[in-house]
Amino acid sequence: MAVQLDPRLLEILACPSDDHAPLHPGAPTDPEADVLTCTSCGRQFRVEDGIPVLLLDEAIEPKPNEEGAES
Repeated sequence: MAVQLDPRLLEILACPSDDHAPLHPGAPTDPEADVLTCTSCGRQFRVEDGIPVLLLDEAIEPKPNEEGAES
């Protein structure tokens, strides 16, 4: 199931890393994944019950070929 968040919320969410890049729904290899992916570092953040888990300690690190997620 794809991430379903209010579009206004998606506009203001940002990666909690130092660059604070925007997030987009889905993963580079699975656009239907329940994650938000950073457009800069490629980290993926789970979305559980409609709530993004924006903790760096719980982020899924990108695989080397996914670095710098798609825009």
